[in-house]
Amino acid sequence: MAEIIQERIEDRLPELEQLERIGLFSHAEIKAIIKKASDLEYRIQRRALFKEDFINYVQYEINLLELIQRRRTRIGYSFKKDEIENSIVHRVQGVFRRASAKWKDDVQLWLSYVVFCKKWATKPQLSKVFSAMLAIHSNKPALWIMAAKWEMEDRLSSESARQLFLRALRFHPECPKLYQEYFRMELMHAEKLRKEKQEFEKAKMDVGNLDYPEEILNGELARIIYKNSVSIIKGAEFHVSLLSIAQLFDFATDLQREIYDDLQALHTDDPLTWDYVARRELEVESQPAGEQPATKQARAVELGRKEERCCAVYEEAVKTLPTEAMWKCYINFCLERFTKKTSSQFLREKIDLLLHHDFLKEALEVAVAGTASFRDSVTMWQMKLQVLINSKSPDIAMCFEEAFVHLKAQDCLPLWISWAEWSEGTKREEDTEAIFKKALLAVKGADSVTLKNKYLDWAYRSGGYKKARAVFKSLQESRPFSVDFFRKIIQFEKEQESCKMANLREYYERALREFGSVDSDLWMDYIKEELNHPLGKPENCGQIYWRAIKMLQGESAEMFVAKHAMHQAGHL
Repeated sequence: MAEIIQERIEDRLPELEQLERIGLFSHAEIKAIIKKASDLEYRIQRRALFKEDFINYVQYEINLLELIQRRRTRIGYSFKKDEIENSIVHRVQGVFRRASAKWKDDVQLWLSYVVFCKKWATKPQLSKVFSAMLAIHSNKPALWIMAAKWEMEDRLSSESARQLFLRALRFHPECPKLYQEYFRMELMHAEKLRKEKQEFEKAKMDVGNLDYPEEILNGELARIIYKNSVSIIKGAEFHVSLLSIAQLFDFATDLQREIYDDLQALHTDDPLTWDYVARRELEVESQPAGEQPATKQARAVELGRKEERCCAVYEEAVKTLPTEAMWKCYINFCLERFTKKTSSQFLREKIDLLLHHDFLKEALEVAVAGTASFRDSVTMWQMKLQVLINSKSPDIAMCFEEAFVHLKAQDCLPLWISWAEWSEGTKREEDTEAIFKKALLAVKGADSVTLKNKYLDWAYRSGGYKKARAVFKSLQESRPFSVDFFRKIIQFEKEQESCKMANLREYYERALREFGSVDSDLWMDYIKEELNHPLGKPENCGQIYWRAIKMLQGESAEMFVAKHAMHQAGHL
């Protein structure tokens, strides 16, 4: 083994001699590099191999490459790259090949290889890495999409991207995401060809010998994908997703119309179809583009007309499809428009008719009948509570308690939030906190995440930072959380006059215990705090960076490396 290590160190000597000769590194630094390289080589040549040793080897070489780049910039020397950087890149690729062959199931390792090649290797080399990765991980649609996007957007090869999507669909013939991205790619390809043709025509160049088939320019390939995919993947949601993608491309109006017509024909019994058709009326212009309303009043009138057309569609929908889901779509739309404070008297009358004090008796009768018929409907209870709240009824708290008796615990989150918000405006601080605590005992799992965020926000509003920190401390071991929960307490700390770095470290470390493997932004923000805070310790940044590399998974690792490189470049 010693002979192999010695041979590999000797292979480095030409590049190290060049680094010293052109003044990028001193003799002492070259000796330090040789010593470190010998240790790294020993670790990846010994009989018992560990993945961390390969990662450490690669990271050391990447740090060396970046240091060389910075020093080149500083002294303005750009020659001898073949002898120096290319030699290092070639060596790192060899290490990655060994590691990925031994730990071929480690997707994060493959993604690190991809990230490295994107920055340092040639495009053909990266294309080979994608091919090797997909040969092993053909069961992961996200990797096929990543490779196809790179071929399309970076290598500018629509044909290669197309072939990747077609291969991916052979492995995953019922994957909606693959069809969506393949559909998008073909539309992008058509748009690119149209722009190329336009540029040639502007330059008055003959495009007769170039391949610009009219069908391709009009998005025929995308249309074929659309037809095939909707025959395999049923449901209005997927259909609407393709229509939303097609609407991003101005030239595809015929395709948009076809998808829209098919949506109405194939999915009449789906509330999502009616909801989409109704809301689309908000986007349809009733006048030519050059004749749009000029004054604020005229625009308000025009918006009112659009809202009336939306409601006309919803009215037809609830007659054709009189289900709770369809009515919920209609009610949600009306409430959304009302909260936007539109000028449409038509919409205001629909809501005010129920809530107006003069019709309170009738409104309560409807609400009571609704909750009696649909005791397990959250929407019905919300309507009843809204009537009681608007009329300042003394029975509000009792109605909340009654609702919780009849509803499933996993459906109650909206009501707990409404109760807390109502209490904040009308009751004592102790009463509101008691509601939050009671809610956290009742609401479990993912729904409790929203509740914890609301509780922390309320604590800061009502009692300031001291109260918010106390609530954070009481909840910090009550999983699950969202990243926002930790970002809120970090922001509250930063808003204090004496923002304490020790507290920020505590919050970041606690957040990273939960999200350190998936959230690259948390790691980057932690590094920035150490760099920018008056009491930060820049010397900690290297350790934080290494921890991030080891913890981040999948695409998050790729994003972190890219963001860290951009941040470093901005500080050169």
